[in-house]
Amino acid sequence: MKKATEMLEYEREYAAKGYAAICGSDEVGRGPLAGPVVVAAVIMPLDEDKLIDGIDDSKKLSPKRREALCDQILAAAREYAIVEVSPQEIDDINILNATKKAMREAINSLECADLALTDALDPGCAPPCVPIIKGDAKSYNIAAASIVAKVYRDRLMEKYALEYPGYGFERNKGYGSREHIDAIAKMGLTPIHRRSFVTRMKVGGDE
Repeated sequence: MKKATEMLEYEREYAAKGYAAICGSDEVGRGPLAGPVVVAAVIMPLDEDKLIDGIDDSKKLSPKRREALCDQILAAAREYAIVEVSPQEIDDINILNATKKAMREAINSLECADLALTDALDPGCAPPCVPIIKGDAKSYNIAAASIVAKVYRDRLMEKYALEYPGYGFERNKGYGSREHIDAIAKMGLTPIHRRSFVTRMKVGGDE
């Protein structure tokens, strides 16, 4: 389990420069064929007695561990926000712009954030922004945001699996698994599919 103190290099650096409410932001769902892109922004307390060990890049954690950490993060956070952009808007403005829009809205909705640490993107948010390559593995706040966004989106896709059975959304979370691609060819597209993504993959079908 990664110690929280191993993830605080950037937070400590910018706290020493006078920033008092440092948020981290990360996205989940840039690559799937279906479902929204989701961004979370989180301001975690940095007092030593309030740190949560185990926070790390969400991709490195088991679903059960992510779920447990997500509950802890949301209970401890000074502030947090979650924003999703629909598949239709992703088709309209492209996935990069959709991700930046969601990240900008999430960060700007935090009342006290005076600095944003992000995973590689600069969304043009109101507070100063520090994009960090592989930030979800280096920054405590970004990693916390990655966990919140991942758990939120996974739960959402599990709900969609009940609404649109047969695509395996509860397993593939909208990514292009063989099961998912075969289901599109057989049953067509649902309202939550990203048509621009499916077209690029040359997968047939429509709703």
